[in-house]
Amino acid sequence: MNRRMAVVLILALVASVISVACDRATTSSANDKTISTAKSGGLTISLASDTGEVKSGDNDLILMFADESGKPVDVGAASLKFHMPGMGMMAEMNDAATLTTSDTPGRYRARIHVDMAGSWEAQVSYEGARGTGQASMNVTAK
Repeated sequence: MNRRMAVVLILALVASVISVACDRATTSSANDKTISTAKSGGLTISLASDTGEVKSGDNDLILMFADESGKPVDVGAASLKFHMPGMGMMAEMNDAATLTTSDTPGRYRARIHVDMAGSWEAQVSYEGARGTGQASMNVTAK
């Protein structure tokens, strides 16, 4: 029984270490490069990625909310959408991101599929303890 318990504990420890390492890799701010920022309601809203770029196709981005001192703050519910107005015969496009929270309040992982390269308006909305707000920032998908 002692040997079986030791094996179970070792496996649990290994799984825990792997889980923490994977979570840090997806929430680490050391590799984040800012794409664009905006201000709303006393907050700085930043959009970042590991490359500092948005590309056409699938993107993994970070959406962050910080107070005046730069400290991350929880804003409650948030949304991110990329908007491109219609041009000529092309209809307007709206690509919505799927946001998930991270271990850091005010820091969201954003998965978004950007339909095409070009100039987009990233539209951010939030609602929660910090109030309700919106901001937009221009981004270029490559």
